[in-house]
Amino acid sequence: MKTAVIGVGKLGSIHLRIYNEIKEIDKIFIVDTNQAVLDQYPNYTGFKDYRQLKEKVDLVSIAAPTVDHYKIAKFFLENKIPVLVEKPLTQNLKEAEKLLALSEKKHTLLFVGHVERYNSAYLAVKKLIKNPLFIECHRLSLYPNRSLDISVVLDLMIHDLDIILDMVKNRIKKIAAKGVRVLSPSDDIANVRLEFANGCVANITSSRISAKRERKIRIFMPNLYISLDYANQEVEIYQKLGKKIVKKALGINKEEPLKKEISEFVKLVKTGKHETGYAAKAKDALALALKIQKQMHPDSNRVFAK
Repeated sequence: MKTAVIGVGKLGSIHLRIYNEIKEIDKIFIVDTNQAVLDQYPNYTGFKDYRQLKEKVDLVSIAAPTVDHYKIAKFFLENKIPVLVEKPLTQNLKEAEKLLALSEKKHTLLFVGHVERYNSAYLAVKKLIKNPLFIECHRLSLYPNRSLDISVVLDLMIHDLDIILDMVKNRIKKIAAKGVRVLSPSDDIANVRLEFANGCVANITSSRISAKRERKIRIFMPNLYISLDYANQEVEIYQKLGKKIVKKALGINKEEPLKKEISEFVKLVKTGKHETGYAAKAKDALALALKIQKQMHPDSNRVFAK
C-alpha cells in the first residue's frame, strides 16, 4: 500500500520511520508547507500541497498542526482515503462531529492517534481495572517548543482524559480546573479534578514546563492499588490478601506504542474494516478537554493561541 505523512515535524518524522518498518507499505510520500523541511528528506517524493496526493495514496497520517486537521482529514475522507489523525482530533466539537459523519457517509476509516491506549503497560492491567475509586495522573514534560498553539490540556492531558474515560465509563458530575500560562500564549500547566456520578474521583496534573519527564497513573480500587509508568512501561500492583499487603511487579512485553497504533491502522485499512469506535472515543476525550478549558477560562472563547 502507498501512504503519506502530512506534517513532517517531530511526530511526523516518527510516523515516517514507522511506516518504513511496516511490510505492507511499499511507498511513502511526505507533505509539508515548509520547503526546508521537505529538503531534509531527499529520498522521498515531497509535496507542499496535500491535495496533490488524491490519486497517489491508499491511506494517510496527519501530523500537521491541530488547526489544519479538519480541512485535511475532510479532503481525504471525501475521496474515500482512510485517515489517521494525531490527537486532538480537531480544534472544536463541531468539526469533530462533521468528520465522524463524513466517515460514516463515505464508509471510510477515521482513526485517531491516542497512543497510550497501545501502551503495553496499560494493556497488561486493563482487565484488572474495575470500578476505580480514585485515580491520580501526572504527565510532565520539558518545554517542547512545539504544539504551542494549543494548551497543555489538549496537548498532553488529553491522553489521560482518554484513558480515564476508558476506565471509568460513567457520567462526570463535577469539574474543577486551574490552568496557568507561563511561557506560551496558552496554558502550560494545569490541574483538574473530575468527580464521577459513581463516586470515582480523578486528579490530573499536566505540565510542559517541568524539569523532568514523567508519565504515570495510579489507580485505587477496593483492596487493590496499581501504579503504572507509561514512559518505562512498568507496572506495580499492591493487593491486600488477608491481613497482608502483597507487592507484585508485572512482567511487561515492552513494545513501541506508536508502532502498535500505526500497525493497527494499516491492518484495518488492509482488511477493509470501517471501525467507528476510535473516532467516537477521541471525540469524547476532546469534548471533555474543551469543557476543562472552558472551566479554566470561563470568560474566554479562545481555546487556541493566535
